[in-house]
Amino acid sequence: MGRVYKAEFRHEAVRLALSSGLSRERIAQDLGIGSSTLKKWIRDAQQHDTVVADATDHAALLLENERLRRENLLLREERELLKKATQFFASQRS
Repeated sequence: MGRVYKAEFRHEAVRLALSSGLSRERIAQDLGIGSSTLKKWIRDAQQHDTVVADATDHAALLLENERLRRENLLLREERELLKKATQFFASQRS
């Protein structure tokens, strides 16, 4: 039979996997457990715990926020480039 982990350790591993933004494989490796074990703990927690749903929602919101920040930065850079191009072409007409 495999190693037995305390419930607190399992709960913390699930919380990290759902909210840290790191890959599940990385978290499993860092914690010294198998990725399939971590996936099973997550699946079990999602079936029995409503707190996990909140953590999942929170993690999804964090990822969406990060994506929007990157997109916003790109759009700002594009806008600045277009401003400079407009100024350049306006000066060429004069």
